[in-house]
Amino acid sequence: MNKGRVTVIDIAEAAGVSKSTVSLVLQGSPLVGEATRVKVNAAMRDLGYVYNRGAANLRQSNAKSKIIGVVVNDLTNSFFAELAVGVDMVVQSAGFVQFLANTGESIDRQSEVIASMREHGVSGLIVSPARGTTAKDLKPLVSAGIPVVLVVRNVPGAKVSSLVSDNRAGTVAAVEHLVSLGHRRIAFIGGFADTVVFAERLEGYRAAMAAAGLEFGEDLVVPSAPSRAGGVEAIGRAMLLAEKPTGAVCFNDAAAFGVCDGLRARGLEPGRDFAVVGFDDVIEAQTAVPALTTIAVDPQGMGRRAAQLLLKQINADKAEAEAITGAVRLVVRESCGAGQGIFGRKMA
Repeated sequence: MNKGRVTVIDIAEAAGVSKSTVSLVLQGSPLVGEATRVKVNAAMRDLGYVYNRGAANLRQSNAKSKIIGVVVNDLTNSFFAELAVGVDMVVQSAGFVQFLANTGESIDRQSEVIASMREHGVSGLIVSPARGTTAKDLKPLVSAGIPVVLVVRNVPGAKVSSLVSDNRAGTVAAVEHLVSLGHRRIAFIGGFADTVVFAERLEGYRAAMAAAGLEFGEDLVVPSAPSRAGGVEAIGRAMLLAEKPTGAVCFNDAAAFGVCDGLRARGLEPGRDFAVVGFDDVIEAQTAVPALTTIAVDPQGMGRRAAQLLLKQINADKAEAEAITGAVRLVVRESCGAGQGIFGRKMA
């Protein structure tokens, strides 16, 4: 059997029928008996065959599909909307269209949408993996020779290309900025603790705190959903500490916006009574009140680079997997105030 893509011939051999019979089953023809249909479908499941709906047209034209699949873990986060815009800028100019799908952090949903995209003959996939995704989950794509670029989150052991941000450097810069303003009790707020991105950003936070000679305990690390609601909930827990923080490095901008909401609910003003640093620099960060100091990742730029990398792989016969780490930078706005002198208000 072909060790790459499973073919109609493979299905026919496994089911003990002719190639034309398998084709009739795939087309839903009423000419095939029920017993034969069941046998062929069972063989397809056992072999992991995914029907390519565009295959006939592609064979006739001897051309590749002009479809790119983009699968993200949380489309409610504006970061991914901006990333998708960046992807579209590149693929559209190359004559491709993108199919965009949201998994909502569900591996099962991720498997479903990827299978559906394969049915429609996507030429390649850009994926921000759902929590818990393993190299095994991506192996069928690798075996089938479908180009894949992972973005935002890497998957250890996966033999595919990846494009991520320098998460450690970002949180180091965020902590150093708060330390320069006189902060000593700095919390790390937001993010799912079981993700690689969380681990890398937490590592940078801890390294910068240690380099500044600051003591910090696990009580200052407050994980939560990386969302606005998660940020509200997390700052609530942080402000219950006997020795409260005066500033926070947030997992992402969404959590940072939630932290600002939660502070206001307690009568505290971000940028005056408490310093907040985000991570991503989504468009809303510029227009928020106060404007959010954050670590710029350039979501649109990440989308453009991911699309360029994917197109390069699609156009190459056997492209080697590439691992790219994008630079980040601190963008200082208003949510951290001007210095320690303004953070003397008693926190309730």
